[in-house]
Amino acid sequence: MTSSAMAAAEKTRRYEEFVNDVLRRDLRRLQEQRDAVFQQHSQVLQLRAALERLQAAPSPLRTHVDLGCNFFVTAEVPCPQVLFLSLGCGFLAELTLPEASRHLERREKQLQRPHPLRLSESLTRDGAKIRAHIQLVLEGLRELQGLQDPPSDL
Repeated sequence: MTSSAMAAAEKTRRYEEFVNDVLRRDLRRLQEQRDAVFQQHSQVLQLRAALERLQAAPSPLRTHVDLGCNFFVTAEVPCPQVLFLSLGCGFLAELTLPEASRHLERREKQLQRPHPLRLSESLTRDGAKIRAHIQLVLEGLRELQGLQDPPSDL
């Protein structure tokens, strides 16, 4: 093997390591962050639907509560107009249904900011850039390997 072929093989190895160790790791991290944003949005929508059902529920509210291991008991909530809402970081707030609805509206607006500030779109765009970089490096590797292999008709 000539020294230029060895140098090309070393470059190929380094580029492959860069793709696998750096670019693919960054892409995976971005996808996890984007999935977390979508999960938050889904939770807000589920909570909004639950609030709407609570507002239409009769008072007192009868429900089933899972105590664990699929052991359910019937519970009666005397005043379903007040609930505890998780604000994050382990904080709970006791809110009335209208207050909880206003909190969810603000939360939805935060998750659906205009285009330049919208986190999910930004993460999607960054992921597309990383995928383009991966494709570019892989195309370069194919070209480099094509230069390493001499034509068979010589």
